[in-house]
Amino acid sequence: MTAPARARTSAELIEAEGPVLAHNYHPLPVVVARAEGVWVEDVEGRRYLDMLAGYSALNFGHRHPALIEAAHRQLDRLTLTSRAFHNDRLAEFAERLAALTGLDMVLPMNTGAEAVESGIKVARKWAYDVKGVPADQATIVVAADNFHGRTTTIVSFSTDETARAGFGPFTPGFRIVPYNDLAALEAAVDETTAAVLIEPIQGEAGVLIPDDGYLTGVRELTRRKGCLFVADEIQSGLGRTGRTLAVDHEDVVPDVLLLGKALGGGIVPVSAVVARREVLGVLHPGEHGSTFGGNPLAAAVGTAVVELLESGDFQRRAAELGVVLRDGLTELVGRGVVGFRSRGLWAGVDVDPAIGTGREIGERLMREGVLVKDTHGSTIRLAPPLTVTAEELRSALGSLEKVLAA
Repeated sequence: MTAPARARTSAELIEAEGPVLAHNYHPLPVVVARAEGVWVEDVEGRRYLDMLAGYSALNFGHRHPALIEAAHRQLDRLTLTSRAFHNDRLAEFAERLAALTGLDMVLPMNTGAEAVESGIKVARKWAYDVKGVPADQATIVVAADNFHGRTTTIVSFSTDETARAGFGPFTPGFRIVPYNDLAALEAAVDETTAAVLIEPIQGEAGVLIPDDGYLTGVRELTRRKGCLFVADEIQSGLGRTGRTLAVDHEDVVPDVLLLGKALGGGIVPVSAVVARREVLGVLHPGEHGSTFGGNPLAAAVGTAVVELLESGDFQRRAAELGVVLRDGLTELVGRGVVGFRSRGLWAGVDVDPAIGTGREIGERLMREGVLVKDTHGSTIRLAPPLTVTAEELRSALGSLEKVLAA
């Protein structure tokens, strides 16, 4: 009788990845094997407080019971048909997501990058069919320091050379202006502009929050200039900032909304372009598609996610706990933290470079049982699941205080 294979340790698993996985990530040296709520456990049984939540893909925590139940129920019935046929879950998903966002129509996709690519295609098609821009001359205005994904078209308008270098030639048709600068935006928009595409809060750049009135200004400018306002809420949306959407803080409704990450509940990849009817109405059969987009399993989980948000409880929770996060970070300013930006349960924290890089701070926090992610320089991002408690937040901030003091 053959003995069962010995389970590999974290170190062995990390070493085993080297020869067989592309080296496009540099993860922290922790190997997660189990998770529940805001806690994850590695293969040796060590527990960590997850303060990243899968870049907001896990807004409702790991394995939220309502989402797991919805997935199990659907797995027992139907998982995929392709869009060659209708399925019985897609209509409700689209109806409820449109109602939640205050828009009309939904184009279901899978990943965030697919949603952005789809939004670009829709904006260009609208420019040609509705606005009357001459063929192949449509432009889209974007903001510097953006992060919208990693496809070749998307990195074409990135200002991050790590994301761009070695991947040209780049797709034309984009104009880059400084973020949070309405005058520069106004100067860049002309008769060829199909859309202004921005993140209401720039996540990858370090949770950069624009001045009050910026989003309102973008909305007013795009209306006046006759182009679309496309808001990428893939990270900022679905409860993260204390409102359903980050644009809700200024009561702004964009023409096109890009969603992803949390829409799949941390179970399956789900994304969507949600827009006004006259915008998404430019698409006709055969012009765009996705084999997995809108599949029954994704629609079932997505509907369960929307249901969690419909009561407003998670949004209120993020707003209330956001005060705890903000107050705790305020106490650390001058004690290793040189500045921070936060909205709801989302913060970019600038650590004194003399103490360490963002990566080094992340490694030290990992040893204290807290998982975060660095971004540029000495900045770390905090984005815990919206199910975190005040006590767990204070514990994580206590660990950060300890690391900074050490």
